[in-house]
Amino acid sequence: MAAEDLGRKPEQMREVRMIPGVSPYAEGSCEVSFGSTKVLCTASIEKEVPRWLVEQGGGWITAEYGMLPRSTHTRMGREAARGKQGGRTLEIQRLIGRALRRAVPLAQLSGLTIQVDCDVIVADGGTRTAAISGGWVAVFQAINWAKTNGLVSEDVVVSPVSAISVGVVGGSPVVDLCYEQDSSADFDCNLVFAQGGNLIEIQGTAEQDDISIAQLTELIDLGYKAAGEIFTIQTAAADKVVQHG
Repeated sequence: MAAEDLGRKPEQMREVRMIPGVSPYAEGSCEVSFGSTKVLCTASIEKEVPRWLVEQGGGWITAEYGMLPRSTHTRMGREAARGKQGGRTLEIQRLIGRALRRAVPLAQLSGLTIQVDCDVIVADGGTRTAAISGGWVAVFQAINWAKTNGLVSEDVVVSPVSAISVGVVGGSPVVDLCYEQDSSADFDCNLVFAQGGNLIEIQGTAEQDDISIAQLTELIDLGYKAAGEIFTIQTAAADKVVQHG
């Protein structure tokens, strides 16, 4: 189903909302929504680093991702109950970690690890891109907390990172696919952007049909424009973090 059939133009994202500081116990947190998709992102600061990093100095950012049992139309079992994480979960949390490590100079984390947990409350497409975008706000708040508590230098800069899904649905380019669009897409792709528009990562797959280089360029252009809108929303959320400490 094309975007027009769901009340949106192909270049129009769903409503994006980011609420920072929703978890009173985490050093950083954000509830992020892309349309009906909703993800809770928390960032916890641990005063240790992976063993392989001890002698190198600096710090680390890593992520875990999970879907709550009723985040989908029917209940899914908890992966913990099955005794292991699925391949999809591992792939997504590695993507989130790679993306968010581009936000902070790891050398300035002074023996700290930032653990980002992304729990999907409602899944309606784009959970990984929402997790990256909201996870950035949680990391920003955690770094702000670390500055206040003297764990990192005041000059540590958290560079914006955002992510968005794009695809070809019914032969037309679409940005920010919901589940209905994603499940019927000819081609879908997840784009991770740094501020300024440089690409950090591209994940794309021809689900039903291949696409041309020109079509891929058009999709990246759609994603670039959407990323700019997400950066604006992230900045507003970050401003609230600074204002409220």
